[in-house]
Amino acid sequence: MIASKSRIFKELRSYIGITTGLFLYVLAWVAFLIPNEIVGGGATGIATVVYYLSGEFIPVSYSFFILNSILLIIGFKILGNSFGVKTIYGIAFTFIMLAVLPEPEFITSSFKESDKLICAILGGIISGFGIAITFQNGGSAGGTDIVAMIVNKYRNISPGKVFLYADLIIIGSSFFINFDFRTIVYGYVTMAVFSYSVDLLLSGSKQSVQILIISSKYEEIADRINNEASRGVTALRSIGWYSKKEGNVLIVIVRKKDMKQIHQIINSIDKDAFISESNVTGVYGRGFDMMKIK
Repeated sequence: MIASKSRIFKELRSYIGITTGLFLYVLAWVAFLIPNEIVGGGATGIATVVYYLSGEFIPVSYSFFILNSILLIIGFKILGNSFGVKTIYGIAFTFIMLAVLPEPEFITSSFKESDKLICAILGGIISGFGIAITFQNGGSAGGTDIVAMIVNKYRNISPGKVFLYADLIIIGSSFFINFDFRTIVYGYVTMAVFSYSVDLLLSGSKQSVQILIISSKYEEIADRINNEASRGVTALRSIGWYSKKEGNVLIVIVRKKDMKQIHQIINSIDKDAFISESNVTGVYGRGFDMMKIK
């Protein structure tokens, strides 16, 4: 019963995260990008191009829904039903928000025609963080998000890079809106900022740290890290060249968010322990990332 409640709470929390992330994503488009004829990537970018090429006759929300309905079928087959359910919710929520969320005049009126670059940057940052939050909770807004998650399932390629490559053509097509190359430039600025923001948030939550611990009480420290932090510890034989005493150096690799617990354990056992820490990337194995090889 308790386990069931825990799963329900976890699932509810993930949907709240998806909702928050997608709201930020749509807000960025409605407030900064669409009003300024700035085309970002993904299905929303294609829908924006269609919107302006049709003389603002075909709403962004309609084109977004039709395109994602096609991509959703592919997502079901490759990424499974669990992904599909959250994607359906994400697409439906984004579609509704694009259709009903009004253009916030208190934001758009604050920027002039000459402020397009600022709008491109702000739109990229807010939409990037929104999609990253959505990704962290297992959701998607469809479009190239689905493509990125498919690629990431089989390759160790960051979602930001997938967005960067996949959206080049989409943004390039924005030239035909007003035949102004500056429109493409603004779109590429948005894309670059968006990709960086996604990677910053996603990679930041997965960053790992390698900790070297030198202490005469290494056995007690290793046992408590194993039992309390549920992290593996490797002991290497060592000799202190000044003292000529033999001992062990402990090597621990943990997520950055778990460092505080490791510090507390070491400090409670040996306040004089010598500690060296360094950031590491590409940590694969149990408790970390899986190496994806074709």
